[in-house]
Amino acid sequence: MGNSPNIIIRAIWFFVVGWWLTGVLLTAAWLLNVTVIGIPVGIKLLNWVPKALTLKDTSSDTGPGDTIEIGKSSGDSPNILVRGVYFLLIGWWASLIVTVIAYLLCLTVIGLPIGIKIFNYLPKVVSLKG
Repeated sequence: MGNSPNIIIRAIWFFVVGWWLTGVLLTAAWLLNVTVIGIPVGIKLLNWVPKALTLKDTSSDTGPGDTIEIGKSSGDSPNILVRGVYFLLIGWWASLIVTVIAYLLCLTVIGLPIGIKIFNYLPKVVSLKG
């Protein structure tokens, strides 16, 4: 499966480091995404959120050599012009709202699974990246 530590280690990590480190990571990612030039690095930082939050391995075995990552394109994204206009009009502020909601859900522990699922949609909210 993955190389995630056992659940006890992950829980300790979450309460001692993960909750605040994820906040720092999300803030840096959002600021990079707003610069437009920083979007590739910002999306990479978003890919690290599950690892920073709970030490969860971000890859999952779906087949020989296949992995799933937050922010990976499925190839069904609109063209770059549409994505650029969307980002300028909606993506930059909508991504902040979604980021805050997902982060707050993660801090409740009970909302952690929902928050992580919402983080999976963040690249789509930022730039319609499919």
